[in-house]
Amino acid sequence: MADNKETPLLSVQNLIIEFATENGVVRATDNISFDIFPNETVGIVGESGCGKTVTGLSILGLIPSPPGRIVGGSIKFMGRELVGLAENEMRKIRGCRISMIFQEPMTALNPVFTVGNQMTDVLMRHHGLTRRQARDSAIEMLAKVGIPAPAKRIDEYPHQLSGGMRQRVMIAMALSCDPKLLIADEPTTALDVTTQAQVLEQISKLQAEFHMAVVLITHDLGVVAETCRRAIVMYCGRIVENTSIEHLFTNPRHPYAKGLLDSIPQIRSRRLEELPIIPGRVPDLLHLPPGCRFAARCPRADELCNEQIPTLSPAGTHADRVACHHPYAAEPAGPAS
Repeated sequence: MADNKETPLLSVQNLIIEFATENGVVRATDNISFDIFPNETVGIVGESGCGKTVTGLSILGLIPSPPGRIVGGSIKFMGRELVGLAENEMRKIRGCRISMIFQEPMTALNPVFTVGNQMTDVLMRHHGLTRRQARDSAIEMLAKVGIPAPAKRIDEYPHQLSGGMRQRVMIAMALSCDPKLLIADEPTTALDVTTQAQVLEQISKLQAEFHMAVVLITHDLGVVAETCRRAIVMYCGRIVENTSIEHLFTNPRHPYAKGLLDSIPQIRSRRLEELPIIPGRVPDLLHLPPGCRFAARCPRADELCNEQIPTLSPAGTHADRVACHHPYAAEPAGPAS
């Protein structure tokens, strides 16, 4: 985990994002706070609809408005406030200092332009290269992400590429301007297991080469275990646990985090046991309970949990934080190695 004495590359504080709907206002994120430090990889984990993707989009100023808007909080990147930043200033940061790999490359890539057209435009805009220089740089980046015959592929359209190839093109575009922060939103969705492993390996390799921080948004704990050093667990628009990967998998403190881990299929006693589930359902965002949002599904909930929202507080003797009135006990730290 990054040294907390280090200055954060990205600092999100008390971020509140709301969406106007026909039935009322939905609070997609509710007072979430976290820091991302230089060169670290952090996973934002949770079920669909918990606020992961909205958080990533907000960092880049891509919340669709209307119906969405940031109504409170701060997003600082390299000390500069991004909330309320003029669009022309945000464009200088977006795609250059902060890049994003979107969830579905087929919709993120423009189907009527070749790969080369889309990549060279980014390089020409942010780096002031000529079209010839931008094309050469794009071919070099396509080769770095493992695309065979990049000089040929650069002139192809997205529909001519496989899902894995399109995802690699998205990675190449995201990294072409040497960003300090990469946000990867479900980068392995709809890919087969082999291609997933290749894409994740590619991101890890390029992170080391480009010395950037990575925020990996996913619902897949296996992906987080393979690539991240720290995890932010979200539930119903709030952060419930912020911890190292080691502590998440060996000693989760929040009942929801523990429930997620217990739900991972595994073989015990040489036979596949019945898969544990988290009982109940996620509450309606339009009619949230007054206390902890996980209380109705939690085996440790009591009257306090139903009445008072828990705050994200230090947990145990390490730098972890958990939002729970009755967290699981922290295991004692092992001997120093």
